[in-house]
Amino acid sequence: MESIARISSFLDSARELTLDAAAAARSSRSSSTRPIDKNQVKKLLDSRNEREVLDGLRRVLAMMGRSQKTLPLFSSVVKNVASTNIEIKKLVYIYLLHHAESDPDLALLSINTIQKSLSDQNPQVRALALRTMSGIRVPVISQIVSLAIKKGAGDMSAYVRRAAALAIPKCYRLDPSQLPQLLDYLSTLLGDKQYYVAGAAVTTFLEICPDRIDLIHKHYRSLTKMIVDMDEWSQIATLRLMAVYARKCFPRRTKTVKSNKAVDLNDFYGEGSDNTSEGEQVVALDPDLVLLLNSIKPLLQSRNAGVVVAVSRCYAAIGTADYVKLAIGPLISLLRGSQDAQQLALFNIVSICLEYAAEFVRHARHFSVQATDTQPVWELKLEILTLIFPHATPHIKSLVLTELEHFSRGSDKTLVQEAVRAIGRCAQSDTATAPRCLRLLLSQITSLDGTLAAESLTVIRHLIQQDPSAHVATVVRLAKNLDSATDPQARATIIWLVGEFSGLGGEDNIAADVLRILLKDFASESEIAKRQILLLGAKVYLHYLNRQMEQDQQNESNGEVKAPIKLLEDDDHPVAKLWRYVLLLVRYDTSYDLRDRARLYKSLLGVPQLATLMLLAPKPAPQAPSPSETRKGYTLGSAALVLAGDAGLHGVKGYEDLPNWVEEGREPDPKLRHVEPIGRPDSRSRVGSVVPAAQSLDAAAAARPGSGGGRGGKSNGFGGGGGGEKTLDDWLAEDDSITVKKAVGIGAEEEEEEDESEEEEETTEEDEEEEEDDEDDEEEEEEEEEEEEEEDDSDAEEDARLMKG
Repeated sequence: MESIARISSFLDSARELTLDAAAAARSSRSSSTRPIDKNQVKKLLDSRNEREVLDGLRRVLAMMGRSQKTLPLFSSVVKNVASTNIEIKKLVYIYLLHHAESDPDLALLSINTIQKSLSDQNPQVRALALRTMSGIRVPVISQIVSLAIKKGAGDMSAYVRRAAALAIPKCYRLDPSQLPQLLDYLSTLLGDKQYYVAGAAVTTFLEICPDRIDLIHKHYRSLTKMIVDMDEWSQIATLRLMAVYARKCFPRRTKTVKSNKAVDLNDFYGEGSDNTSEGEQVVALDPDLVLLLNSIKPLLQSRNAGVVVAVSRCYAAIGTADYVKLAIGPLISLLRGSQDAQQLALFNIVSICLEYAAEFVRHARHFSVQATDTQPVWELKLEILTLIFPHATPHIKSLVLTELEHFSRGSDKTLVQEAVRAIGRCAQSDTATAPRCLRLLLSQITSLDGTLAAESLTVIRHLIQQDPSAHVATVVRLAKNLDSATDPQARATIIWLVGEFSGLGGEDNIAADVLRILLKDFASESEIAKRQILLLGAKVYLHYLNRQMEQDQQNESNGEVKAPIKLLEDDDHPVAKLWRYVLLLVRYDTSYDLRDRARLYKSLLGVPQLATLMLLAPKPAPQAPSPSETRKGYTLGSAALVLAGDAGLHGVKGYEDLPNWVEEGREPDPKLRHVEPIGRPDSRSRVGSVVPAAQSLDAAAAARPGSGGGRGGKSNGFGGGGGGEKTLDDWLAEDDSITVKKAVGIGAEEEEEEDESEEEEETTEEDEEEEEDDEDDEEEEEEEEEEEEEEDDSDAEEDARLMKG
């Protein structure tokens, strides 16, 4: 009969599934052809058939998805909240959350029914009711929501407790005055033994009271151990919390470690050595901090990129260099994802590479630019290649320069500029490869691509300024290529370099001749080139004046007559004539800025000493830092790290940096993080919940002095070990032994009052009787073991026969 009933139930469930599928298919076909009739939907909602009500609710949600008005159906929908069907309850709760704020009066009518659902036998119904009640944004019910959270925090189901943890922020937003009670519930949920409840509690903690670190002390170690089992979003929240907690509770200590220096064999007795040498300073981590850093190590293998970045943030913010090195490989593995994931991963990789560039050398092949890479991706890859360049081997350096040379000859102007700038950064960071980089750039100044030539000359100018005396021949070569340079910026750069070297060699310098050639076609030059020609003329004439002054001083020292000072108009020297010609050309130029500059230089050259300070002052060598230097110091994984260049002076709004390390001596007492004894009741009992029976038995067993595994005595009279779990027979036997001992104790007191000698005789007799009982118990136990072995043998024989059959 039972089999027939089961078959009939299977058939009924299959029939219901078939009808549901047919209704869903019919509704999907009809929804695309004609709009839903509200009167028909209302009729379905008022039906007594659950299937029709469910169909009507699905139609209502479909109308909500199409932004159609469903508020007139509010009363018809909400009255189904008392249905026993969980599917109907879910749909009604979804509708209620969407429209409760629009019609709070009708929503309040359903609160009583939702409160009744908090006591339902199904934990899903209880959790759904709690989620719905907290989601109804009506401030009047804040007290009711607080009581519901209190009840849910002590629920036997972890699913309901998790819903209670997620409902706390909603209640806080409804009524901030409920914060003291909510913090009490939150403290209870933070200590929950279920990892998914504790993870939701951490998320709530960061939302309503991120500064209350005192609530975390007693739960620190349990959260650290559970973080591996939490869901991915809870892991990210917990890692964020732990980073802040470590900064506020663990001071940064250092200790001295003796450095392993090479032993001098000639100084056997150490007479000539200095034994007072100082050791190396290393970071000494707190044991609880080491527990955290080691506990999150498995999360580096997470499939969620956010979790990997969060672990890397913890290692970079509160760990040491050894821990940061562990995160490099997992971060690079994120480059196998989509373009967006690659870009975010590269931002974090660059931030770490600024401090630990040498650790990325063996991963250099992962940063090769691909044809499918977007502009932000290949920009970051080129930057990483330049950061690891000075730490790489000669073979890798050659490969990097070859790749940069290839991209500098491409068709994408932006990529060409970035590749040339990367070559310049490589030359500045590694002086050994600077000649090769310079030759590579000089070969590109004759390119027909003006962008490539201009960018190459800019980088060449930066390299020449690093060591001007060693690049005189380079400037002469650039001057010879001046006729082939067509880009205005490129020509201006070459003219400026010639002007910087116009004082070398005295009158044998090429600057005056270059100026003469440029003045032939001055009118057709661009304005930026005209400015540099004017500056070149001023510098050439100033050097001429300085040489004249030096010659006059030398003549005075030799006793010769000082020559009279010649005015510019009376001087017939070729350099003076060139300067006069420059002033005439500029006087009739259309650019007022150029005319103003000419008047300024002319007045300034009237005082050669002042002009020397202004025009011939030594220029500092320009540095080309990494583009991500502006992002240095931002927390890994933050939006400010990605938007640092475009966020303005004050950064991204809402960004909060990690707190500074707590000073030594001001950290909280480490005893606050000690775990409570196992025998204490569960923390959920503090919110008024009933402690489960199994939990009470476990607590009693742990608190009983004879229950530990350290004693070798028998737990009951049958020779069982004291270290295993107790069965029901063990508990009953132990209770009987306790009552016997009490009875024996009472009899002993009465006998002691009568006669002490009789007491000794009776105790000896009792000991003999107990020994006899123990012997009988041992014999019975041996017989039971023999019977169990025989039964096992018979079961094995039956299994063998069945297998053969």
